[in-house]
Amino acid sequence: MENSPSKRPYSFELASSLLATVLIIALMYFTQSVLLPLLFSILISISLFPLARFFDRLHLGKAFSSIMAVIVAIAIISGLMWFIVHESIIIGKDASSITDKVLSVLERGQAWIEDQFGIQRTEVMEQLRDQGNKALENAGGVITATFGSIGNMIASAILVPLFSFFLLYYRDFFREFFFKAFRNSPQHKVNEVLNKIYEVVQSYLVGLITVMGIVAVLNTVGLMLMGIEYAWFFGSLASLLMLLPYIGIAIGSILPALFALATKDSAWYAVGVVAWFQVVQFLEGNIITPNIVGSKVSINPLMAMIGILLGGMLFGLAGLILALPFIATLKVIFDASPGMSAIGFLIGEPEKEHLKRNSTQELLMKWGIVRTPKNKKKIKVEVKVTTDPPKGEPTTEVSYKEVNDKSS
Repeated sequence: MENSPSKRPYSFELASSLLATVLIIALMYFTQSVLLPLLFSILISISLFPLARFFDRLHLGKAFSSIMAVIVAIAIISGLMWFIVHESIIIGKDASSITDKVLSVLERGQAWIEDQFGIQRTEVMEQLRDQGNKALENAGGVITATFGSIGNMIASAILVPLFSFFLLYYRDFFREFFFKAFRNSPQHKVNEVLNKIYEVVQSYLVGLITVMGIVAVLNTVGLMLMGIEYAWFFGSLASLLMLLPYIGIAIGSILPALFALATKDSAWYAVGVVAWFQVVQFLEGNIITPNIVGSKVSINPLMAMIGILLGGMLFGLAGLILALPFIATLKVIFDASPGMSAIGFLIGEPEKEHLKRNSTQELLMKWGIVRTPKNKKKIKVEVKVTTDPPKGEPTTEVSYKEVNDKSS
């Protein structure tokens, strides 16, 4: 009689999976100089895949179709960068007048502080001077980091288009690699997971671009109604900052608010700018994004915020941008892996049954912790009122009957 191999406990499989995840994250951290351009290239190639497939249908060849898709992406990104730089130069021409208005606003602010709190202007200037000295002490490190970032940006500007082209050109080759790598798994399941990853990331990217366009229009309309100059620039810039989830629009409201404070006669314009951007952020988070992206990218907000914080800790600004699509991809992989399905469940959005008032009792009954009695005894109460003719006084008869309810 052959001894059947003992099945490993679930806790051991879960611990092994978590350990492998930690090791993978550590490897990602130490190889981020190559990994980050590759991850951005994967996102770009997924977003460009429909365009490359369109060129394929024109019988242009896979290589030429991939090159054309990458060139279109470069043209769009270059156009956005030109728009931002061009508008920044135009605004910079009025820098002297804006500076004078900012100084006048600071002067009024100092006078208000002196009237309200009795703090002399010399004390305020001393505090500003101290903060300025501290900033100058760190200027060397900031300059060094800036030049290092510029070097990384130049390297990424070369690597990302190159990686994107090869990912599009070799897409079928990479798909067969996954079939070979997971030969022991059902091939239809591997193909299903790959298609699901593509669908989730594609939905996120297309939805994000669509939402950014809608938010740009809403921001611009609000700024125009308030009479803020360069409304298209500030509105579009704030929408581009939506690449930083949850905080992008709030950060994007700072620059137009300061500009309104410097160019308008009343500080209420700046308050109006911030208030309008907050309204747009509320509409984006509760109405626009749920209706456009839908339930295809189902990540609960808590796990999304934790992932964004971890991404920022690991990879800085790039980690904030990559966090959500990366978490969505992990959820698809975890859902398909029996050992990590619980983690995939934790990343996803709760169902309606988890948010009901009596959800705890239903959850305990669902998992057999609290059992529902098979026979429920109910008491049926019958009340009969009669009137005695001689006395004219009503009499009441009450009877009780047990009713067995066998429904569970």
